[in-house]
Amino acid sequence: MALSGKRVAQIEIKSKGDVFHDLWKANPHHIPNLSPTLVQNCQTHNGETGTVGSVLHWNYFHDGKDCVAKTKILAIDEENKSINFQFVDGDFLKLYKSFYVYLHVDTKGSKHVVTWTVEYEKLSPNVPDPDTFMDFYKRLTKDIETNHL
Repeated sequence: MALSGKRVAQIEIKSKGDVFHDLWKANPHHIPNLSPTLVQNCQTHNGETGTVGSVLHWNYFHDGKDCVAKTKILAIDEENKSINFQFVDGDFLKLYKSFYVYLHVDTKGSKHVVTWTVEYEKLSPNVPDPDTFMDFYKRLTKDIETNHL
């Protein structure tokens, strides 16, 4: 059984991808208001919001549990509407040696597609693949679309 893996989820949204990208880049502290059942809090822990190197502290609800995470922004690409995060602390790192999340918003004609890609390395073969976390991102995307976009 492989310890490293990759998961991808794509969700079509009805509104403009720029708005979704800007929310995650510049205003992640608004996400708890848009999906309070999944995300309870988001605060900038280090650095300046919306800049590479900044660290965000998250309180969220996953798999029936209250969880915490700190994510570091590794890259922001305005032209391609993408943001790369690394989990640097929190509950997920009890199961995974490394955990990276790539958010990309693509616009093709009138269609806007949000792609979440997760790359991870498990601490042991007994750790499940993060499929429930991909479901979390799908639900979060739909909540944001419903309540904001």
